[in-house]
Amino acid sequence: MNDSLPPSIPEKPATAASRVAEIDRLVSHVWMVRAFLKHCEEAVDDEELQEIHRDLYDFMLALGPALASGDDAAYLKQAKKKLSKLRKATELFVAIQPEVSGHTNFQMAARSLQTAVEQIVVLVRG
Repeated sequence: MNDSLPPSIPEKPATAASRVAEIDRLVSHVWMVRAFLKHCEEAVDDEELQEIHRDLYDFMLALGPALASGDDAAYLKQAKKKLSKLRKATELFVAIQPEVSGHTNFQMAARSLQTAVEQIVVLVRG
């Protein structure tokens, strides 16, 4: 990778609407990791993985009503409220991923989730 390339998102988008749009775009990555974790064989008997995919879902579910109504202020407020839980779930997954599986799918899921959540944090804090 070329470290000299600019980040994929601006440091602070100008408007609440642009922040919401970017967070929603990043949530699609969170959704895919959540779906992967929910349906992987490793999660069947792993309570931590089950907790992680539930916490990811909880973050996304909490944002839905404000997104549907177009209430950017409520969306950002709810995202800020749920951010800690999202970060903890991400940190837990990144920490346990090597023990759960060293398969590339798990490595990429951890990297994707961590990258998306890092960017969501910047946008929520605005």
